[in-house]
Amino acid sequence: MHLLALAMLGGAVLMLDLRLLGVGLVTQPPSVIERQARPWLIGAVCALIATGVPLALSEALKLYDKEAFWVKMSALAAALLFTFALHNPIARRDPVSGVVCKTLALVSIALWLTVAIAGRWIGFS
Repeated sequence: MHLLALAMLGGAVLMLDLRLLGVGLVTQPPSVIERQARPWLIGAVCALIATGVPLALSEALKLYDKEAFWVKMSALAAALLFTFALHNPIARRDPVSGVVCKTLALVSIALWLTVAIAGRWIGFS
């Protein structure tokens, strides 16, 4: 279930970010993509929390001392805050500036990629 939710999150994030980069779905305005991806994004975040918390609790003592875990949690908090406070609200307004669009997309991809890489890093540390 956790991996399925990860795939849903990745799809929802990449759909909007690729549109903001001007690479995919260029015939649709960003506001339409954001509105259509929002339920998938929220559903994926809820599923990840619902499955990730029990996973973390099952190995809480082991995770507490792992730097990778704290990097992931910090990156996750930053990615969620950025996504719901800046990225999506700005995308809903159909930004016309290419610089704004590209910056939003690249920061979003970097944050979520950091979450994913740190998650994999946990298993190897």
